[in-house]
Amino acid sequence: MKRLWPFRHFGLKVLSFATAVLLWMVVSGDEIVERGLRVPVELQQLPAGLELAGDIPTTLDVRVRGGSTTLSRVSPADVVAVLDLRSARPGRRLFPMTQDQMKVPFGVDVVQITPSAIALVFEASATRQVPVAPAVDGHPAPGYVVDAMSAVPAVVDVVGPESAVKHVTEAVTEPVSIGGASAPVRELVRLGLVDPMLRLKNARAATVTVQIAPAPLERTFRDRPVHLRQVAPNLTAKAAPSAVNITLRGTRDELARIEPDDVVVYVDVGGLGAGQYQLNIHANPVGDAGVIRVDPSTAQVWIASVK
Repeated sequence: MKRLWPFRHFGLKVLSFATAVLLWMVVSGDEIVERGLRVPVELQQLPAGLELAGDIPTTLDVRVRGGSTTLSRVSPADVVAVLDLRSARPGRRLFPMTQDQMKVPFGVDVVQITPSAIALVFEASATRQVPVAPAVDGHPAPGYVVDAMSAVPAVVDVVGPESAVKHVTEAVTEPVSIGGASAPVRELVRLGLVDPMLRLKNARAATVTVQIAPAPLERTFRDRPVHLRQVAPNLTAKAAPSAVNITLRGTRDELARIEPDDVVVYVDVGGLGAGQYQLNIHANPVGDAGVIRVDPSTAQVWIASVK
């Protein structure tokens, strides 16, 4: 028979005993305190074919108790309220919250949960196909309009509570920027739904194409005076012709709002000295109407020194 020697590894046994005594002294000397935390609610085991409707709680308040050293290291993310939904069925249901449903670190006890019960509403799950409605941001270049918009995919499947699915009419896209565009714009953008209770079954993005076309109507403003801009203080200038015709393009409503004095025509002579020049004539866009023609497009300009 093998004999047992009580003093074998005596040093290790003494060290283990001393360590245990030290840990007991540290723990026994740690003050017991309480602390309030707002912690996340984790929903598990939702039965197939059911959907949560209405307001869904994401957090609740708890009071925890433990040693001051232990609690000082506990964050709200370390404590989780787990709600098992396996027993759920359609309608409004009340789920009591108990200590058994709380995940807490070792050495921490839950002493209070607020609210003590959570009310949830369940509905049958439903699916519906709805069109994708492209959204745009900005305006095309002056004289151009949005002709048509399309999305690929053109329709998507929406899933959610039956009552919410019944009222959804479309899925929306992120806005596609068309600011200053004079040609078609195509962009891949994310899809979304306005109602947070709904979700997309498959598609998460769509390719949106925005057709940009010239505005349908033109209007000519005749004999608009040509202004000379940035003439140096010691110079004088004149232009021929002194008036020109300007043709704008836009929608019927845009063109009807424009008065002749709104159309400003000019030649820029900034930085030029005395002499004779052939310069381009410019006209500013008016609102969303674009300048498509200046007749004539150039002017003879004479610049002379002031005596």
